[in-house]
Amino acid sequence: MPRLPSSRRGVVWFRWKILITLSAALCILALFSINRHSISTATTTTLSSSLSVARSRIPLVKYSGDRPKLAFLFLARRDLPLDFLWDRFFKSADHRNFSIYIHSIPGFVFDESSTRSQFFYNRQLKNSIQVVWGESSMIAAERLLLASALEDPSNQRFVLLSDSCVPLYDFGYIYRYLVSSPKSFVDSFLDKDKRYTMKMFPVIRKEKWRKGSQWISLIRSHAEVIVNDDTVFPVFQKFCKRSLPLDPRKNWLYLKKRRHNCIPDEHYVQTLLTMHGLENEMERRTVTYTTWNLSAKKAEVKSWHPLTFTSDNSGPEEIEGIKKINHVYYESEYRTEWCRANSKPVPCFLFARKFTRGAAMRLLSEGLLESSIDTTTF
Repeated sequence: MPRLPSSRRGVVWFRWKILITLSAALCILALFSINRHSISTATTTTLSSSLSVARSRIPLVKYSGDRPKLAFLFLARRDLPLDFLWDRFFKSADHRNFSIYIHSIPGFVFDESSTRSQFFYNRQLKNSIQVVWGESSMIAAERLLLASALEDPSNQRFVLLSDSCVPLYDFGYIYRYLVSSPKSFVDSFLDKDKRYTMKMFPVIRKEKWRKGSQWISLIRSHAEVIVNDDTVFPVFQKFCKRSLPLDPRKNWLYLKKRRHNCIPDEHYVQTLLTMHGLENEMERRTVTYTTWNLSAKKAEVKSWHPLTFTSDNSGPEEIEGIKKINHVYYESEYRTEWCRANSKPVPCFLFARKFTRGAAMRLLSEGLLESSIDTTTF
């Protein structure tokens, strides 16, 4: 059998190398596509229960009772690590004045083996979903909490809380503060981060696009708007997605540039209520305090997260400092929001977040949850 010249053999071998490389690349691309499809399918499945809430609309119920409830809605990753503090908080309240709902991972049950407070026994949602940060599943979970709480006509105020939140006052003060106001407390301002995409048009118009804190306190009619929404939520579901790179080592690039992504929980409620023309029915601020690391150098910040309160930085000086805040400045609108409830000046914050167990224990031991101001103004 005649042998090919060495130059010809080199060309043939080079072509084979190209073919093998292309085949390997196609296989990797196909596997990546299958993986993304499976993730997308799983996400769509977990959100189906939330969409069904929108299809079975919550009827408007006019409350005629004389004892409105506060519905405390906990969005938890698993358990409630600060349940011992909340147990003390709820013990000081009339049980007829509040209700509790918890969204945890599917299948997790709050009982004597998983919580130290009987107030949380069996308060988990039966239809909870798997929540992924940066995905629309976050606002889907919020909608499920609101839908469950709306089933009780006595629930007239709805407070969304994380598993690291703590109250800054006793129950009586917080109750009077929220119930006395006819407005929702929703942090809402113009977005300077350019997260809006024209793909959302015409359902969501750019001039209606808003940004703000996820941690809201709603009046009942606004909660009904959110749960009954079957127009805006699907747009967030379609266009607000995490798109992490294939190489996990490059995930930090995504986190660094996430200002260009639509973070659903920072935009959905604010934008939806604005689209419904309800801004005049809102105090455009949150009642949950978060402190951010503004002094860190850009080179040191790979993700934008709030600072954590520990036993070292949660003493009387720090807590009283939070309680004295009476206004919030919004740079994007050159607006100062003076904190009011029922048109009367009040401290801005009722809750604070990112507290460790050590910080929560210090709050209790030093009596920092007691109301230290005149509550007769409500």
